[in-house]
Amino acid sequence: MQGQTPIRDPRKKIEKKVFCILSDERAFRSKSPTMFNKVLRRTGIDGIYVPFMVEPGHIEDAVKGLRALNIAGANVTLPYKESVLPLVDVLSEGANIIGAINTIARDREILKGYNTNAIGFMDALEEAGFETAGKNALVFGNGGAARAVVFMLNWLRAGRIMVAGRSKEKTGRIISRIGGQAVDMESIPESPVQADIVINATSVSEEQEGPELACIAQKMQIPDCRLLIDLNYGRSHCFWEKIAKEKNIHYMDGLPILANQARRSFALWTGLDLEPEEFLKALKSDG
Repeated sequence: MQGQTPIRDPRKKIEKKVFCILSDERAFRSKSPTMFNKVLRRTGIDGIYVPFMVEPGHIEDAVKGLRALNIAGANVTLPYKESVLPLVDVLSEGANIIGAINTIARDREILKGYNTNAIGFMDALEEAGFETAGKNALVFGNGGAARAVVFMLNWLRAGRIMVAGRSKEKTGRIISRIGGQAVDMESIPESPVQADIVINATSVSEEQEGPELACIAQKMQIPDCRLLIDLNYGRSHCFWEKIAKEKNIHYMDGLPILANQARRSFALWTGLDLEPEEFLKALKSDG
């Protein structure tokens, strides 16, 4: 069939590969297994991608198990992006600076940690036509995703980077390690925020997930904002999207970023550098 033509040379034999995502119960809500399994079929690779729910306190055992189970590669998401840092053997330069990992590649017994979230975020900004250099940014969050975003905004020579998080200690670590300027979240509704781009890097997108953050976001004044990004996806009542529509701001959810970071992870695992459209198509198709 025309739609089933393999991208790679079908004569090239690739051994059976198993990939996974490590998370808590959110592993079963992730779109990554569906996306990657479709791409694996499309490329003709004999492999499978599975979700693993890891209980708190067992992430070290889970990472050690990647070797025992012959896992070829893993994604790591909330809440373990930072805690896996000391559990791998080698860190990429970006992952070391950011202080968070979202991708692990196994080279025999060696586990290598990478952060493809940052470069996936950069790719998505480029696709959206947003010129970052000199622009002011407001980032909500102080976890691994926020670290990746602040790192890339700095790399792209953004102007003022404001970081608003609940934990002053964690926000302070981002500022001292990567850059940016801490902003008191409670003060945001009090006066206009001069931000050209706003990024939600928290796990909160619906009001019931975080009523206080939803209230702050809905009251913020962002007259210069041209792009609002929510790194989450799949929420039925996303207040970030509602804010963007009300203020006539271009909105992007996390799917383009997921597709771009997945492309980078896939290349690390398989050596195949596909177009991000392959991953977007897998996210949006039913078959």
